Amino acid sequence: MTNETLEPIRSQLLSEEAAQICSHGYFTRQGGVSDGIYESLNVGRGSQDDRAKVEENRRRVAAWFGLSPEKLATVHQIHSPDVVVIDETFDGSTPQADAMVTATGGVVLGVLAADCGPVLFADAKHGVIGAAHAGWKGALTGVLENTIAAMEKLGAERSSIDACLGPSISRTNYEVGPEFKDRFLAHDPSYERFFSPSERPGHAMFDLPALTVYRLKLAGVRAESLGICTYADPQRFFSYRRTTHHNEPDYGRQISAIALKEL
Repeated sequence: MTNETLEPIRSQLLSEEAAQICSHGYFTRQGGVSDGIYESLNVGRGSQDDRAKVEENRRRVAAWFGLSPEKLATVHQIHSPDVVVIDETFDGSTPQADAMVTATGGVVLGVLAADCGPVLFADAKHGVIGAAHAGWKGALTGVLENTIAAMEKLGAERSSIDACLGPSISRTNYEVGPEFKDRFLAHDPSYERFFSPSERPGHAMFDLPALTVYRLKLAGVRAESLGICTYADPQRFFSYRRTTHHNEPDYGRQISAIALKEL
């Protein structure tokens, strides 16, 4: 897997009208230089992987967009609903947040994940894009809706926004305890439909992708999911939960990214 050929997965929705103004990709773990449990395109600076290898992997992602590595914008993700605006003053810093928006060309917005939901946004009509890291906490507390609102402040219209959820853990592999389910039902009793019985008493299987797409559509944007499970495909994706089940010491992170074309 250690070669420079990156073959990110593309969204059909974002490959239609949005392709006129931006490029995007949901990158797999293939095409990088890391090895061992991090093989091979690990972009997670928070992992225990060799830092030089992580930076080379990030360089390769930026180069896929035709840009230098300092143009790859990521944030220090904290499972929050917080969004930052990236513009021409971007200096490579990584503020604590879980989403980014921009109307500036020539910069890549990248979110990292290893089971959580990476969501890419584009308003082709108004030239505004976004990227959000939506785990269960971010999805529940509003990171998706906040990203859309931040795009609107840059001139987007939600009726023109397309959004796609990339590879994330599926209901089949996401078992949760009763306290977890109770938290969601306290927010909205109708969220019962995102849970199904588990083989273990008192536990349930949680459908994070379905919740994510539901909230995107409820917010008034066109939305789709790639329908790809990170847990079930170890050859292509890192997975925090799979790592935990295998008692591995650490895990890598894959990146999903989008960039406006420079005028």
